[in-house]
Amino acid sequence: MLQQTRVGTAVPYYKRFLARFPDIAALATASLDEVLRAWEGLGYYARARNLHRAAKTLVKDHAGQLPDGYETLLELPGIGPYTAAAIASIAFGRDEPVLDGNVTRVLCRVFSVAEDPTKAAGRNRLQELARTLIPTDEASRFNQALMDLGALRCTPRVPSCGTCPLKDGCLAHREGRETKLPVRKKRKRLPHYDIATGLVWNRLRYPQAKLLIAKRKTDDMLGGLWEFPGGHREPGETLEECLSRELWEELRIEVVDLEPFVTVDHAYSHFRVTLHVFHCVLSDGNPQAIDVEEWRWVSLKQLDQYAFPTANRKIIDSLLVSFAP
Repeated sequence: MLQQTRVGTAVPYYKRFLARFPDIAALATASLDEVLRAWEGLGYYARARNLHRAAKTLVKDHAGQLPDGYETLLELPGIGPYTAAAIASIAFGRDEPVLDGNVTRVLCRVFSVAEDPTKAAGRNRLQELARTLIPTDEASRFNQALMDLGALRCTPRVPSCGTCPLKDGCLAHREGRETKLPVRKKRKRLPHYDIATGLVWNRLRYPQAKLLIAKRKTDDMLGGLWEFPGGHREPGETLEECLSRELWEELRIEVVDLEPFVTVDHAYSHFRVTLHVFHCVLSDGNPQAIDVEEWRWVSLKQLDQYAFPTANRKIIDSLLVSFAP
C-alpha cells in the first residue's frame, strides 16, 4: 500500500484490509471483487490485483508462507527489486540494499551523485553503492535507519542539515547543493481527455429502475473495477456521438433520451479527465460483454456493493443526492 501512497493515507486502509483479510489464506480465497472493494479509493489498483495473485501463488507453491530469498520473492506478482529487498532485509535479515525514495535522496546527497536516479545508470550506481555500505548481518536496521533519516531529516525541499548525523561527511551539504540533489527530471504537462459516460437506465428513470454497470477488463487500467460505461471522445465527435459509439462498441446497445447530468474532473498520475455524464434509456439491444469483462443491471441501493474508481464514486454520490427523498 505504501507504493506511491503516503503513510497517513495508507494506514486506515491497512487496518481495514487486515481486519477483512487477516492472513495470506484469507486473501487467497477471497474474490477479486472483494479485494478491490476493500482497496477502493486507495488508487493504483494493480497493486491490489497483484497482491491477490501473489497470495494465491503463495498458498499454491509456498505453503502459504513468504519465501525469504530475494530472487524467489522477485518471482511473485507485484514484487519488484525494491519490495523484494525490503522484505528480504527487514523481515528475514538478508544483506540486501533497499532503494526507496528516502534512501535514494540520502545517498545522492551524501555522495553527491549527479546521475538521474530514475534512469538505469543512476539507479545501478546507487544500488551498488548501497550494497557496499551495509554492515554484515545488519541490513534490517541499516535500511530502516536510512529510510527514517530521509523521511525525518534529509527531506526533499527543506532538509534539516543542522541536526543530521551525516552532515559532516555529506558532500552535498559541503558544496551547498542539498536542494539540488537528487537530480529531478522536468515534469511534463499532464494531457487532458474528455470522456462521455452513460447512466443507462433499463426503463424510464425513477429510483426503482435499474442502471447498467460494466466491469473493466482485468489487464486494463483500473482493471476489475466496475464503472458506468463510456469512453474517450475522438476528434470531431460530440459528447453524445461519443457515448453512443462507446456503448455500441463495448456492449452492443443503443440508447435514447440523452440528458446531461453532471461533470466530474479527476486527475490520475499521468493524465487528467473530465467525465461528462448523461442520463439515457436503453432503446435497442441486449447488453453483451464485447469490450468489457461483464455487465449487470443494478438498483441504486446495490451500487455500494461494487468497487468503483473514485471518479465514478463521485457520480454515485451525485446520483444519491438527486434521488434523495
